[in-house]
Amino acid sequence: MPLTDTTSQEEYPVAEHGVEKVRELVADEKIAMLTTVGADGSLQSRPMSLQEVEFDGDLWFFAEAQGGPAQSIASNPNVNVTTGSGGSWVSIAGRGSVVTDVAKKKELWNSGAEAWLPQGPEDASVVLIKVDGDSAEYWDTPGAVTTAISFVKAKATGERTHVGENEKVELP
Repeated sequence: MPLTDTTSQEEYPVAEHGVEKVRELVADEKIAMLTTVGADGSLQSRPMSLQEVEFDGDLWFFAEAQGGPAQSIASNPNVNVTTGSGGSWVSIAGRGSVVTDVAKKKELWNSGAEAWLPQGPEDASVVLIKVDGDSAEYWDTPGAVTTAISFVKAKATGERTHVGENEKVELP
């Protein structure tokens, strides 16, 4: 059963609450699904490790320069990133770019990146993928017990269940 949509399909509120909520939901996520558009127009999704930075509408990932994500973004910058855990999910639509700046790679470098890319941040085969988010949509449920109570209430009253929050947000 879907969550209650608090906005219409056409609305994207520029509400600080919405941006803060997206920031809160993305803050502890370590892995996200990055969806790119392939050369043949097909959507291609793969799990990627999110780099730990304060979410300001941008997301960062390490990748190989000749790998699928970087190649797809070079051809078509339209991307989507999804995260989710527990009862919360976030979908961020935006534009991706391949960043080769060594200083930025060194700034974001960590042991997780080193495990996948042992050649290090100075190697030209290592790039960053920057996702500049345009909009986000999130779903946040209050927990299993509250959700179950809401389902029982909906069944008893014959009304649609209202569980959690769903909002579409324009990102800065």
